Amino acid sequence: MFDSLSEKLNRVFKKLKGRGRLTEANIQDALKEVRLALLEADVNYKVVKKLIEDIRGRAVGQDVLESLTPGQQIIKIVNEELSRLMGESRKGLELVGESPYSLMLVGLQGSGKTTTAAKLARHLRKQGKHPYLVPADIYRPAAVDQLKKLGQQIDVPVYPTEKGQTPHGICTDALGKAAAEGADVLILDTAGRLHVDEALMGELVTIKEEINPTEILLVADAMTGQDAVNVAKNFNETLDITGVILSKMEGDARGGAALSIKAVTGKPIKFVGVGEKISALEPFHPDRMASQILGMGDVLSLIERAEEQFDEKEAKKLQKKLKKSEFDLEDFRSQLKQVKKLGSLEDILGMLPGMGKLKKLKNMKPDEKELVKVEAIIGSMTREERRRFKIINGSRRRRIAMGSGTTVQDVNRLLKNFAQTKKMMEQFTKKGGLNMPGLFG
Repeated sequence: MFDSLSEKLNRVFKKLKGRGRLTEANIQDALKEVRLALLEADVNYKVVKKLIEDIRGRAVGQDVLESLTPGQQIIKIVNEELSRLMGESRKGLELVGESPYSLMLVGLQGSGKTTTAAKLARHLRKQGKHPYLVPADIYRPAAVDQLKKLGQQIDVPVYPTEKGQTPHGICTDALGKAAAEGADVLILDTAGRLHVDEALMGELVTIKEEINPTEILLVADAMTGQDAVNVAKNFNETLDITGVILSKMEGDARGGAALSIKAVTGKPIKFVGVGEKISALEPFHPDRMASQILGMGDVLSLIERAEEQFDEKEAKKLQKKLKKSEFDLEDFRSQLKQVKKLGSLEDILGMLPGMGKLKKLKNMKPDEKELVKVEAIIGSMTREERRRFKIINGSRRRRIAMGSGTTVQDVNRLLKNFAQTKKMMEQFTKKGGLNMPGLFG
């Protein structure tokens, strides 16, 4: 999402690093470019003005001007100010007091509320909670059925909304039935409109008064940029929301919403949706997001994603096989499947420090089709061939290529790459350097 902004900011910082000494004049020139980059990223202009003033106030201080590495000092200041702008530290759900707690999801139609409700239910269940999904959107066709299907998919109970019920009636009745379902957190999926109007807000205010929800979470579409910020402001003024969930953060939007919402509403971003899968919901960390914007990566989030997706027992089992030189193509295929669970290769690369700065990555996206091809080739092998890849001779290679819909050259390339990877991993493991759970050991 922040590719364009990251690229422009890094160009500015590169110029600063190239200067032997900084003056107030060239700092001012650099900040003009930073300001323009932020405005082009669709950050609210009032937010940009305040941010630039705060950076300038710190950047022209003696500590920076007299520093041996003034360019790096500026980057540090920008990183800290971006983090502060987005909330400084992680703000989670405030589930305090007696249960059942109720989380009221609000937002415009098309923002992804219903899918987000299911994602949130999955997240809470992994935290040891017992969520209960409540379909309170009686206007959008199939909204109730959609949530019921999503609930079945993640094995979370769903309130049986029926025709004729009012939205606030659904929510109050569900609150009363929560205990019977063994639930301690209700997730209320309310109706949206194509735009903010009196009827929508009046209905949501009634639900708020009837339920007194623990949290009111606005689901805002990050792809809509400044519109998402304006929507957040309107909902906050009427409902006094407690937080924001930004959906569709994996898209190609310029990122202005993520940088503006906290400053405009005073309410924190609590989660971000990073894909269409039910598992694609992550806690929002302002400091990590700031680092990612500046091209420093987000290794901590990548590790957390890996820990959630990878099987620790399988990882330890694989590490033993590596030490005994028993790593085979079956294990390789298994690891590829686990890596795919982390998200797109482009997304993973963006979380690694410095990768966004490499010119060759700017115009080249990793080819996800190659992974599909590799899986097809391995799938066309016999079990014995996967275990002992060196027995794969010319005739076997032709059979495997035909069975996988690929060429003999593709099979040759895979076997060559696998042999090199196996050798490198086994050497690395014997030196004690491969201990990250799931990532090949």
